[in-house]
Amino acid sequence: MAESRIRLDQPRVERRTPRFHYDAEAFGRSTERIARFLGTGRYLVYQSVLILVWILVNTLPGIGHFDPYTFTFLTLILSLQAAYAAPLILLAQNRQDDRDRVNLEADRDEARQSKADLDYLAREIAAIRMALGEVATRDFLRSELARREREDDKDGD
Repeated sequence: MAESRIRLDQPRVERRTPRFHYDAEAFGRSTERIARFLGTGRYLVYQSVLILVWILVNTLPGIGHFDPYTFTFLTLILSLQAAYAAPLILLAQNRQDDRDRVNLEADRDEARQSKADLDYLAREIAAIRMALGEVATRDFLRSELARREREDDKDGD
């Protein structure tokens, strides 16, 4: 009897049970496709037609009713559909949020790089303007030549 007791002074032995492995990305893509389909008008039409047929088959006399109680099975089916649809839609939204977050970060990085490039170009243009301010322009050279000619004419007279 004492041997069947769990011993606390020894570590637990790991169970060798098979684990279910799946590709999370493939599962996420398939749930997004399902969630996308659940948000279409086509799905609403299919579901409406199915419910209408279900109601007609179970209310018309002379036809075998597979849901003999007051649409209990229909309620169960619709509840199951809602129970699976909500998590699928949330999973698709979470994946979209992750993609949006990555895209936002890439946009921010691009904006930072563009701002840095723009600041660099602004500094370069300012340096060129300052350098051009120190260079003799055509008008300055003409005025200096004209002044020298006047001085030469005065000296030569």
